[in-house]
Amino acid sequence: MTTTSLDDLSAAIAKNELSVSPQDCERLCRYTELLWDWNTRINLTRHTDVDSFVSRDLIDTLQLSAHINSGQSVLDVGSGGGVPGIPLAILRPDLTIALAESTGKKANVLTTIVQKTDLDITVYAARAEDVLKKQKFDVLTARAVAPIRKLLFWLQRRSGAFGRLMMIKGPRWVAERDEAEAEGLLENVALEVIGEYRTPGHDSNSVILSVTYNR
Repeated sequence: MTTTSLDDLSAAIAKNELSVSPQDCERLCRYTELLWDWNTRINLTRHTDVDSFVSRDLIDTLQLSAHINSGQSVLDVGSGGGVPGIPLAILRPDLTIALAESTGKKANVLTTIVQKTDLDITVYAARAEDVLKKQKFDVLTARAVAPIRKLLFWLQRRSGAFGRLMMIKGPRWVAERDEAEAEGLLENVALEVIGEYRTPGHDSNSVILSVTYNR
C-alpha cells in the first residue's frame, strides 16, 4: 500500500505553485490514503503517488474549479476513484457535489471514502443518464470517462436536466470533437474551450471543454 505523508503532499503542492489551505491539504491527504489503500483491491486510479496525484488530479480539479460558480450543484459522471468530484468537494465546500458510478463495487468504495473523509457527498450507484431522470444539476463534470461522442450520445436525451457539461480532455480532443460532429451529435450544441493549461511532465496541454445545449 502506498502511504501519504502530509509533509510530502504539502511539498508537492508548493512545488507546483498551487494554493491549498492546510485544512484542505489534510483532507486531501486522508482521501489519497483511502484511495490508494482501496486501489490495491480494486482498480480505481493510475495515479498512486503524491507527485502524480498533485500534478494531474489536483491540478485538473483546480483548473476545473475556476469555471464553476459559487453554490452550484455538480454531478461527477463516471467518477471511478472520485476525481474530480471528491477533491472538488474538499476545495469547494460551497458546492453541492454528487458522484455517479455505475460499477457497484466502485460506488461502494466511493461511499466508504466519502464517509471516512467526512464529506457531504451523495454517491449514486448508477449511470449518470439514469440519475438525471430524477434530478437536475447545474454542472456535469467528466474526466477520463469516454470520448466526446459517447458522452454526448449518452446525455443528449437528458440535456434538460443539467446546465452544462464540463470535460477535462487531452490533446486528442480535436479529433474527438470531429468524430462527434461527423455523427451529428453537435447539432444544437455549443462546445467551446474555456480553459487550457500545461501539466508537469507532459509536452501537450490539457483543456477544459464546456458543452451547453441550445434550447
